[in-house]
Amino acid sequence: MAMTKSDIVSRIYREVGYSKKEASELVDLIFSIIKDTLSRGEKVKVSGFGNFSIRDKIPRTGRNPQTGKAMEITARRVLTFKPSQVLKDDITNKFGDRIDGEGHEDTSVRPKEGTPRALHSFNSHLAQLSNDENDN
Repeated sequence: MAMTKSDIVSRIYREVGYSKKEASELVDLIFSIIKDTLSRGEKVKVSGFGNFSIRDKIPRTGRNPQTGKAMEITARRVLTFKPSQVLKDDITNKFGDRIDGEGHEDTSVRPKEGTPRALHSFNSHLAQLSNDENDN
């Protein structure tokens, strides 16, 4: 099951206390800022989460998977995401016990509880920004 934009809005509504309209506008604004920044070719770095960036790929020769025939793959721009080490550690720590010796996931094993470092890092960063704004 995938988390949707609506799910994010609902969590902000429940956990932060904004109205659903305010939460929806906030999520739309955040996504809009990220899209605008990326469309200008700039990176988006989210502390404790990861980095979004645009990468240019050069043209290359590939193969049609159905026919095996060689074909030209044109140059293009692609969006990339590199998770932070903090996020990777959080996922590994929370879900690592669900993987058996053969690499199969046992979803009946509950994820570990605890506050993820990524969330703690993000909240600390927000608190620092708030303090900086109050000092000015």
